[in-house]
Amino acid sequence: MGAQQVADRFAELYGAGPEGVWAAPGRVNLIGEHTDYNDGFVMPFALPHQVVAAVSRRTDGVLRLHSADIGGDITELRLDDLAPGGDHDWTAYPAGVVWALREAGHEITGADVHLASTVPTGAGLSSSAALEVVIALALNDLYDLGLKGWRLARLCQRAENVYVGAPTGIMDQTASACCEVGHALFLDTRDLSQQQIPFDLAAQGLRLLVVDTQVKHAHSGGEYGKRRAGCEKGAALLGVDALRDIPYDGLDAALARLGDEEEVVRLVRHVVTENERVERTVALLRSGDPRAIGPVLTEGHASLRDDFRISCPELDLVVDTALAGGALGARMTGGGFGGSAIVLAEAADVETLTKSVEEAFAAAGLTAPRVFEAVPSAGARRLV
Repeated sequence: MGAQQVADRFAELYGAGPEGVWAAPGRVNLIGEHTDYNDGFVMPFALPHQVVAAVSRRTDGVLRLHSADIGGDITELRLDDLAPGGDHDWTAYPAGVVWALREAGHEITGADVHLASTVPTGAGLSSSAALEVVIALALNDLYDLGLKGWRLARLCQRAENVYVGAPTGIMDQTASACCEVGHALFLDTRDLSQQQIPFDLAAQGLRLLVVDTQVKHAHSGGEYGKRRAGCEKGAALLGVDALRDIPYDGLDAALARLGDEEEVVRLVRHVVTENERVERTVALLRSGDPRAIGPVLTEGHASLRDDFRISCPELDLVVDTALAGGALGARMTGGGFGGSAIVLAEAADVETLTKSVEEAFAAAGLTAPRVFEAVPSAGARRLV
């Protein structure tokens, strides 16, 4: 999907070429799941799959949207009518970004937009964040707003939390806006400090596979919100601002203080141990030992499955099959309840592992999974 192709379609739709074309990627989270809304640590990297947007300004207070992937007619919205909760279609994501920018005091007078995406939807790879970020970056450039990537990410998160109504953290938008080629992003979600950690698995004879189970999930569903509310309850019971403030070596004492709050105990245990797993992964990668992160990934899956309870049979099947076939590590990635798993493997084992997973799904009577290699790629940028 080339920038020129998207620009040409824009011209067909709107009668003139766009002022520019931008791209923002989806992401894979290597480690650090459900820690971002707990002020914790995460470690995503950008995928080569991206949302591409051709955009031009308008001066009449109108936002016009079209997606090559959805089809249909152009959707026309008046900026003064944009309000949270009023749009339940895909257009809520770009419209929410425009709303958030205007709410923050930025003078946006309208836009024509045509979009095309290669980020799988519902796969836990942040297609919605990529859509938000590409719109934010385009409008930032066209309207000379001067906003840095992390600030754009904050506005996109506000759009998703308030306008769309999905209680997501800051990781997805920051990853899409700020990741770099050949690196994973070590992000502290409390202060948004970032460190780019070299992550070139190919040079070490390794591969990281993404296995899209084809089981769709939605962050605006109630289960995600319940987990977040449970984490907030745990922080309140423990007298801290966020679960980030519970040290790993003080976990047992903290859990003891929660008494018979069984569900909260599980949630707190996952978040605190997951933060430690992120820090351990960073240390291993810095020491030049990427194979050693495999067991850490697998630990993370067990925690997400047993403590946070957001895995599903299809994700467990991927992990169990990959590990039985000799993978170095595997875990679900993303919000859970479906979506994708990641598998760390020796390059020589990729074909065999892929076949094993596909055969396991077929034997279980499941829809065939989509398997592809995850290559750390560039964050959001202007293409034309």
